[in-house]
Amino acid sequence: MITPTETEIINFLKNGDTKAMPLLYDNYADALFSVISKILKDPDLAQDALQETFIKVWKKGRLYDPNKAKLFTWLFRIAHNTAIDKVRSINKKLESEIQIDTTNVHTITVASFNQDVMDIHSHLNSLEEKYQVVIKALFFEGMTQEEASKELNMPLGTVKSRLKIGLRELKKIYNPETSSDAN
Repeated sequence: MITPTETEIINFLKNGDTKAMPLLYDNYADALFSVISKILKDPDLAQDALQETFIKVWKKGRLYDPNKAKLFTWLFRIAHNTAIDKVRSINKKLESEIQIDTTNVHTITVASFNQDVMDIHSHLNSLEEKYQVVIKALFFEGMTQEEASKELNMPLGTVKSRLKIGLRELKKIYNPETSSDAN
């Protein structure tokens, strides 16, 4: 059952009326901050994520469909995903920083390479192009599945399906005896 306040917020969001934002904040900020804080553990980052959440809510407000989810559920999903994206962003930044103490630039030897996959590019070229494109984007260009979806202009589900099928086909090449058992 939708409360009168929720109805008012939904109408404001649908109409792009800025009156929605103070109502949203007053009624949901504490609960959303709690959700975000459990994921981020840092109050400053959680506050940033909360602000980003409300920006996303404002931008997507006209798309909200009360027949698909309750208002709080919709807000919760946006807050949760924003917090997860923030964690991933932080982790990616930390991983991309140069680690002078742990560099292996001068310690890699020929024996370190896996000889079984040195020819991966030639085997990759034996796949249909639609699988090659996805695998190259994800593994050789370092994109996430979401980034590949945007870059390749295809739905996320298609990226995931093509990755799964492409990897299965590569597995058949590298392990012909085990892949026939799996089918």
